[in-house]
Amino acid sequence: MTNPAEKLVDLLDLEQIEVNIFRGRSPQESLQRVFGGQVAGQALVAAGRTTEGDRPVHSLHAYFLRPGRPGVPIVYQVERVRDGRSFTTRRVVAVQQGRTIFNLTASFHKPEPGFDHQLPLRRVVPDPEELPTVAEEVREALHDLPESLERMARRMPFEIRYADRLRWTPDEIAGAEPRSAVWMRAVGPLGDDPLVHTCALTYASDMTLLDAVRIPVEPLWGPRGFDMASLDHAMWFHRPFRADEWFLYDQESPIATGGRGLARGRIYDREGRLLVSVVQEGLFRKLGD
Repeated sequence: MTNPAEKLVDLLDLEQIEVNIFRGRSPQESLQRVFGGQVAGQALVAAGRTTEGDRPVHSLHAYFLRPGRPGVPIVYQVERVRDGRSFTTRRVVAVQQGRTIFNLTASFHKPEPGFDHQLPLRRVVPDPEELPTVAEEVREALHDLPESLERMARRMPFEIRYADRLRWTPDEIAGAEPRSAVWMRAVGPLGDDPLVHTCALTYASDMTLLDAVRIPVEPLWGPRGFDMASLDHAMWFHRPFRADEWFLYDQESPIATGGRGLARGRIYDREGRLLVSVVQEGLFRKLGD
């Protein structure tokens, strides 16, 4: 059986079909729409393939415009906006069945000397080895792992361990702050291409961030009362990293109103160095409305 991490690397290996035009696979799954992290990761691959290798990406800003259909290829069209002395800018449009579903602007920067400081971690959390896996927590709470979650766990390219125990009842949710922290890493090696690690982490950044919005409202696992969809996504990459080594994803939601919720994330390595900053807004609609 192919390791899910190998499948992720394969998913990020786009086919170039013309100058500045790439095609990505979209796996046929039971999901209603293509996972947003997949589209963002593939779009960043397309942008990166048109730049010089000495300029890693330093930021991206993206909008999810329409839901993508699983099983249908996605075409990524790259516009070479600017090639400067230190910065390179690319704009990517993702098209599926003739309709634009996503767009992204990415900026690449040749590293330069400058200031070096950061705020410390907001909180101290246990090491990942001291925490249970999600599957272990679900089995403990439900005394079994439902088949749907079993299938999802087998496909998941990233291992996730929550720093705080999962909440399962309304009493546990009451008074909870919209904050979360998870340890994550790819379930297998991703190779040595820095662009692959950047795009893999972009994929992972969409996996749990909006959960921070839901924490005061409903349990993260089990039946949902709301349909959730990403609206926009922004990332700033501060330091080199490997997505197949443990990283801490510290998350919070400063506000949710008008059917939308904002979430902020900070990604750290095990030494507490800030690697990546993330901001995302999501749409939340009550099921049945």
